[in-house]
Amino acid sequence: MPKTSKRFTALLETIEDRDYTPNEALELVKANANAKFDETIEAHVRLGIDPKYTDQQLRTTVALPRGTGQTIRIAVIARGEKVAEAKAAGADLAGDDDLVEAIAGGQMDFDLLIATPDMMPKVAKLGRVLGPRGLMPNPKAGTVATDLAAAIDEFKAGKLEFRADRSGIVHVRFGKASFTVEALLENLKALQETIDRQKPSGAKGRYWRSLYLTSTMGPSVPVDFTALQDLKLEG
Repeated sequence: MPKTSKRFTALLETIEDRDYTPNEALELVKANANAKFDETIEAHVRLGIDPKYTDQQLRTTVALPRGTGQTIRIAVIARGEKVAEAKAAGADLAGDDDLVEAIAGGQMDFDLLIATPDMMPKVAKLGRVLGPRGLMPNPKAGTVATDLAAAIDEFKAGKLEFRADRSGIVHVRFGKASFTVEALLENLKALQETIDRQKPSGAKGRYWRSLYLTSTMGPSVPVDFTALQDLKLEG
């Protein structure tokens, strides 16, 4: 078992054995994000679902109103005029068969892959490469699109895809430690509303089980998720 650093141990001591209000939790997470870089702030939500059943799976997108604070590299697989359209819209990589072959050969220097519907049969052959990395384009995630300019703009502006893992836990980054508490709260509220809105039809019993917030190098802070659900933001 790896040793816990003195820094991390000291941060753990700042966390009380209780569920914090959303504001309290964000203030504490920000205070504990004292690494030498701008740490990413993440939410980890345990849901009462079993993703091995198709009616209990959660895979969707959230548009974070304050953005992610990260630069996202987007690749687009299309053909003909759509390739030029993607490049003009800000895609970092765009191509047709050549890009498919490059990805099959190991070129993975992108964070998100968008494909036009007509190219999906070729993209499907990349399943073994893209699947484990969560990069396979999917209509539900908005990564299979005909309006490439709109799709690229949305993801560059802060739209994120997320899904529940095999344990029914959702892991989502929703900002940076340099964000204000207000900005982080606005993003967190958007995430909570999306998770509630996209509740799988097969979910039974209590849907939300726990919510923890953390930074890249900091400890997790337990949050009163009912307080988040009841929270009304101005504007």
